[in-house]
Amino acid sequence: MDQREEQEFAEYFTARRDAVRRTAYLLCGDWHRADDLTQTAFVALHRRWRKIRDRGALDAYVRRSVLRAMIDETRRPWRRERHVDAVPEQATTATDVGESVATRSALVDGLAKVPPRQRAVLVLRFLEGLDVASTAEALKCSEGTVKSQTARGLATLREVLGDSVDDLRSTS
Repeated sequence: MDQREEQEFAEYFTARRDAVRRTAYLLCGDWHRADDLTQTAFVALHRRWRKIRDRGALDAYVRRSVLRAMIDETRRPWRRERHVDAVPEQATTATDVGESVATRSALVDGLAKVPPRQRAVLVLRFLEGLDVASTAEALKCSEGTVKSQTARGLATLREVLGDSVDDLRSTS
């Protein structure tokens, strides 16, 4: 790449890295893994920077890269969860945490227990604000798949969270 293209990439990276990292964190629930996913997405973008014609689609390209990296990572054998007989003790949280922080923490913990594909749909739909069509495009699947994964993901999240987040209660 020439100097101008490097400068364009650096400007885009600086402007979007925090938002991409937050999205990655919501997908995986771990800041260190989120950093890895973000780095993977930006490295992929840097490799293809010259070939990208539509600069308006950069956010979608990076978002898709983060999603694919997260899904690919969950498929790797060393990342799979292992079942054990004894569950380790859970760390206790401070009781004087503000309501919004407690809600956010409960939501992130709940999202960690939702299957990766459903989690991706929930993050894109409700936390990134994408509509069904945009989510389907980002995930390279049909709109019907997005709708079914959303319904299943919300049901799983409601089951996991119980009474900790009232906003996710069904209105029916």
